[in-house]
Amino acid sequence: MAVEEIHAEMVSSVWKVLVQPGAPVAAGDTLVILESMKMEIPVLTERSGVVQELHVVEGEVLQEGDLIATVADG
Repeated sequence: MAVEEIHAEMVSSVWKVLVQPGAPVAAGDTLVILESMKMEIPVLTERSGVVQELHVVEGEVLQEGDLIATVADG
């Protein structure tokens, strides 16, 4: 089973969580929206599959490289 790990690309806070574990997603779907320097940054999945784990909650502050979610082939 192929698994995609999605990581934060910069220091930011989790503004909105759009998916839950077990949710089916398509390539290009937005999983969460981060906020950094008053900009909203959508975090997308690059593969279709199922959200295996969600490692963030709304309001959480992330550091660069923190794990946001994992998506596996459905």
